[in-house]
Amino acid sequence: MGQLMPLLIVIGALVVVLGLFTALAGHIRRRGTVGGGLRGALAAHDEAFHGTAADSYYELQVQTDRKAPLPDDRWRRRRRS
Repeated sequence: MGQLMPLLIVIGALVVVLGLFTALAGHIRRRGTVGGGLRGALAAHDEAFHGTAADSYYELQVQTDRKAPLPDDRWRRRRRS
């Protein structure tokens, strides 16, 4: 029994930690905050290690925030009278 006790303690601690992570994951999913945090963490990683990926990320953000252009009358067909 003396050799089994440390193993049981380690397994018990592992079960507790995994249970806490599972509860935390459920809480984050209910609140819906996982998307922004994960996106920011990956953007920081890309900026540090993959320069072109970071440039692409920022370009996509700019394109998303850009407003749609107004229609230009120069390219429409004109009716001949």
